Amino acid sequence: MRRRLMRMGRTNRGLCDNRGLTLLELVVAVLVLAIGSLAALQAVDQSRRAIGGAMPRLLAQLVAQNRAEELRLAGLSGPSGGLSLPSQVQMGPYSYQLTVSTKATASGIIEAEIRAVSSEGPAVVLVAFLPPPGAG
Repeated sequence: MRRRLMRMGRTNRGLCDNRGLTLLELVVAVLVLAIGSLAALQAVDQSRRAIGGAMPRLLAQLVAQNRAEELRLAGLSGPSGGLSLPSQVQMGPYSYQLTVSTKATASGIIEAEIRAVSSEGPAVVLVAFLPPPGAG
C-alpha cells in the first residue's frame, strides 16, 4: 500500500511540473490582452468624439428648425418669395451656413429642404412642408 502511494506521489509530482505556462502561451495571452485593450481604447475614443460633436449638431438642428418657422411665418412660396433671410447665422459659439431649396409638390404644398452646416463640421438637413402660396 505504501509503495502504491509513493508511486502516485511521484506521478502527481511529474504532472505538477508539466502544468506550468510555456513562454509561447504567455506571449499569446499577452497579445490577446493587448488587442482587447486597444479595441476598448478605440471604442472610448469614438464615443468621446461622438459626444464632443453633439453640441454643434444640436444647435444646427435648432437653427434649421428656426429657419423652417421663419419660412412658415413669412409665407414663403419659393426662393424669391420677397423674403430676404440671412444665409449665415450665429448660434452660441458656432457659425452656421444655411441653404434652403424649395419645390412644389403635386398637391401644391411647398417642400423646403433646409441644410445647416456648422463651422465645426456637423450638418443637419431638415425637410419642412410649407403652405401653398396665398394660403393663410
